[in-house]
Amino acid sequence: MFWSASPAAAAHLSAATPGPSGPTSLDDATDKATNAAGWVQENWGTWLTSGLQILLIIVIAVVLRHVIRRTITKLIERMNRTVAAAQGTALGGLLVNAERRRQRSEAIGSVLRSVASFVIMGTAALTVLSVLKINLAPLLASAGVAGVAIGFGARNLVTDFLSGVFMILEDQYGVGDEIDAGVANGTVIEVGLRVTKLRGPNGAIWYIRNGEVKRIGNLSQGWATAAVDVVIAADQDLERARETITGAGEEMSKAEPWNEQLWEPVEVLGLSEVHLDTVTISVSAKTMPGKAPGVERELRWRIKRALDAAGVHLAPRPAPEDEDEEAADSSAGMGAPSALNNPLSPQSLATNPIASPSKMGK
Repeated sequence: MFWSASPAAAAHLSAATPGPSGPTSLDDATDKATNAAGWVQENWGTWLTSGLQILLIIVIAVVLRHVIRRTITKLIERMNRTVAAAQGTALGGLLVNAERRRQRSEAIGSVLRSVASFVIMGTAALTVLSVLKINLAPLLASAGVAGVAIGFGARNLVTDFLSGVFMILEDQYGVGDEIDAGVANGTVIEVGLRVTKLRGPNGAIWYIRNGEVKRIGNLSQGWATAAVDVVIAADQDLERARETITGAGEEMSKAEPWNEQLWEPVEVLGLSEVHLDTVTISVSAKTMPGKAPGVERELRWRIKRALDAAGVHLAPRPAPEDEDEEAADSSAGMGAPSALNNPLSPQSLATNPIASPSKMGK
């Protein structure tokens, strides 16, 4: 029995059966294009939504960063203008150091701007990755490990930076302050987040890492004390000396520019030392920070002139030790006479070497 197919069925069968001709590859390409178009058509909405979300996140992050940084900058500029305005007044000139406040505010502003940029841009980057359906767990774990490694490798740098930040925020010292940092002392000429620059008493500039500073002694905050010791002879009238010193202090407190540098009247504390031929009178005065050495020199000058005018004599200066040694008996350092100095004495003859037997026989 013979079966004959219709022309349409034969054409369909020939198209479905692979053969050496090109229609098969053309059909595969058509199917792939159709599938790709369908996949794009199905996902283009998701892509568009994700793209718009990423664009919106970036725009919001950039705008927010710009606004916050500009706000911080305006706030720092306003603080500097306020300090500059107070600098022109009499009280402001005593209590406000414009350069110190300016550097402190600039450092704080730099830290705040950096922290704001890091937080905003880091949050935006993580949000973009979450929109792209990227698993953040391995990334955060790797970042944590890298952060620990960097922290161990750069722990000194991190310590210096954090110490500098807290020093500035707490206003422990500033430009123009006289400080004792343990490793060095001097006048602060620059305060940074990592290094503090000091000018020592001999003019040397010291660069001190903030992380190495374990203690700070600020000699320019609050007030300072000018202490003077007056040594007078023990036979002088102490009450007259007290009145003379008090009068010299009152006269100094009324003169320029000491009336601004002396914050309290000069006070005679009393006797700090009593010896057989001398007594020491302690004098103290509360002064403006950093002005104690100058006040002490001027106070000594005025006290000396006042005591001379009042007839109160200072204690004589003790003689140096060299003069005492010369005045002593010159024979005190001589040794006792020795019998060995005489070559004919029995002691000297006994020390001569014994002659050999051959020489003795001759």
